[in-house]
Amino acid sequence: MAADLVLVTGVSGFVGAAVARTLAAEGFAVRGLVRAASPRANLADFPGDLAEGDARDEAAVAQAAAGARYLFHVAADYRIWAPDPDEIARNNVAMTGAVMNAALATGVERVVYTSSVATLKPDTAGPADETRGAEPDEAVGVYKRSKVLAERLVERMVAERGLPAVIVNPSTPIGPRDVKPTPTGRIIVEAASGRMPAYVESGLNLVHVDDVAAGHLLALRKGGIGERYILGGQDVPLGQILGEIARQTDGRPPLTRLPRAPLFPLAWANEQLARLSGREPFLTIDSLRMAAHHMYFSSGKAERELGYTARPWPEAIADALAWFRSAGMIG
Repeated sequence: MAADLVLVTGVSGFVGAAVARTLAAEGFAVRGLVRAASPRANLADFPGDLAEGDARDEAAVAQAAAGARYLFHVAADYRIWAPDPDEIARNNVAMTGAVMNAALATGVERVVYTSSVATLKPDTAGPADETRGAEPDEAVGVYKRSKVLAERLVERMVAERGLPAVIVNPSTPIGPRDVKPTPTGRIIVEAASGRMPAYVESGLNLVHVDDVAAGHLLALRKGGIGERYILGGQDVPLGQILGEIARQTDGRPPLTRLPRAPLFPLAWANEQLARLSGREPFLTIDSLRMAAHHMYFSSGKAERELGYTARPWPEAIADALAWFRSAGMIG
């Protein structure tokens, strides 16, 4: 497979940048699709060539995919909140449809589609696996609903049109080059900066972004068409995550756990303020609704079938902190 041309969407983003670098390190010729308005921080030392275009534009994607043997669709509108929530769903479904249609039109040999554990229902009995697919009306919040809709679209195209796609479902990636940052990256930055005196207890499955990227390559090489694979790390309570951030930064961990219910009016007020300021709020109604569940997941299928592994989560925290420090986001 090495030296084959691979098109990767979303290369200016967190996971897309990691996927592109992993592929290049393995000897693939990498072409990245990037919008004209995309931030360029992750593209300064891009290990390949760049094609400018919008992933919602099927013709632009097809032009970028010309000559590519494989395609990785990593681009996504990853926001928990937007002034127009339906915009998130429109973007994610439109991008996925356009990219998959372009893949069929150009005859790429295999597609790796980056979905999310957002498409899976949490399991109160333990970590959820790939069998717990959610329906759109079961997803909490517009982002999760958009990813469910997009994943179901890919599944239909596999079944009905022979799309040669493998689906991967990253859990909660953290690590270097989180330029935006992601919602989880914001938690790390706020906690490391001493701006989280209290928290709402929840739980996340943390994974190093470079392990997620390596899982994408394994899915290309070993994944079954139409199958989905959770690419996760370890399940960790939020309080423990914040304690580890404090330990690594010589800070003081937050000791106060807040109940969710009284925070909903504050979340509503934050969202109204965000509509005026244009800045994404840190606390939202959907984030509080999500916090009701421990988002724990099993990567057992990927481990068995792909040979996937993930490093210990404190190492991922350390790499994330080092990068945020180098980027001037924390002191």
